[in-house]
Amino acid sequence: MKQPVSAVSSLVLLSISYLITFSVFYMGWTREFEPVAELTQLRFAIFCLLLPIIIKYVMQLFASALYSTVEKLREKNGAPVENPSVSVLIPAWNEEVGILKTIVSVLNTQYPNLEVIIINDGSTDGTHGLVTQFLDDYSRQEFQQASIQYLNVENGGKAKALNHALAHAGGDIIVTIDADSVMDACAITQLVRRFNTPKVAAVAGNVIVGNRKKPIELMQQLEYLYGFFFKRADSTFSAVYIIGGAAAAYRKEVLLRLGGFDHNIITEDIEMSTRILAHGYSTRYAADAVIYTEGPSDIKGLCNQRLRWKFGRMLTFFKHRKLFFSLKAEHSRYLAWLTLPLAVYAEVILLFEGFMLAVFYGYTIYANDYYPLIFVILLLTSVVCLQVVFDAKSRFQRNLLLLAPIAWLVFHVMDAVEFQALFRAIKRFVKREDLQWQKWVRVGVPQQKACQTDMVSASELTNELV
Repeated sequence: MKQPVSAVSSLVLLSISYLITFSVFYMGWTREFEPVAELTQLRFAIFCLLLPIIIKYVMQLFASALYSTVEKLREKNGAPVENPSVSVLIPAWNEEVGILKTIVSVLNTQYPNLEVIIINDGSTDGTHGLVTQFLDDYSRQEFQQASIQYLNVENGGKAKALNHALAHAGGDIIVTIDADSVMDACAITQLVRRFNTPKVAAVAGNVIVGNRKKPIELMQQLEYLYGFFFKRADSTFSAVYIIGGAAAAYRKEVLLRLGGFDHNIITEDIEMSTRILAHGYSTRYAADAVIYTEGPSDIKGLCNQRLRWKFGRMLTFFKHRKLFFSLKAEHSRYLAWLTLPLAVYAEVILLFEGFMLAVFYGYTIYANDYYPLIFVILLLTSVVCLQVVFDAKSRFQRNLLLLAPIAWLVFHVMDAVEFQALFRAIKRFVKREDLQWQKWVRVGVPQQKACQTDMVSASELTNELV
């Protein structure tokens, strides 16, 4: 009964959201604008507060459009990458639901010269039994796609697990993937080919939410599509500062030179990519290196996940505060003067977003000035549709075309989740409290077919969503 209930709830929320969106257009068409001077001034003040973020948004849209051209030029001018040895690290803590799918998906890439290292970080569920049984069966196979190491260690956190594996890894390129994720068949090849100059030290993959039956999962699928698209802009400037551990590739020599992952920061992946940039290296994004991940399927898990992200990024910014407005030649101006300062500025704005939205919507309704809101809705709808079309897995993402017209409402919900996470993160930071590697209930990510980019009919879209 769970799946039909999810389908019904998705349809109900979809219908309500479309009704609200239609009402905005109807009111804009039928109501006459009645300006209110006092509120107009207040709204203009809010616009000025948002102007830096708007400028960044416009700049990133243009830079994202240049991504493919820049990638082709880099590939043409860089040195060919001839299948360097790769070690894929899979840290796992109580991942019995999806660990085997993750391992199999990595092996199915059939990348030559591949090593897989599984790190069981003190799991208390059936992870150890599943992995050992799999390895026993794998050792009996006549053809083995890769060498596999299994490290069963005491629980010490993800960073320690990764560093332990790093000491055993023989690959020139280190790839990390979470044990709740599934790797696309082309992912390793696409990640590796971005290391075509010695300055490139890390590459981010394209993470797609694979579970998408519940409304909360669909919202995350849309959010990931939207957010990862703008990594194209960061990559255009060789300054991707958030390289998530679910889909990351590094030069091993750089990881060792920088001392490995930081045990004291819960988002060791974000800290590492920022540290790499702080040391003058370049980072890139591979839009065609796809990893399907599992997003939290309940609100508690989602809120705790975002707390970890916010808190870890806060600690990372504090640790690398000298990067902000840096004039050093080795530091990216795009990163030091735009991305990082505006990331902090956006968090400050988020604290006051509730008040600003109340003023904006209050003015809109009171003055019947619906055109600014209509412009935002049309802009977001257009951007999301373009993102779906140009995504490496456009066929998989096609269900989001139905969510595009109501994306503005989805982002309000996600902002509420981000707000609670920011508030809790600030409290922890002020009190100097720690945060442990968190866990939520897993449902598993379905195995995906590789390289599907064709579009389908509207009827198929509806069936996929429900």
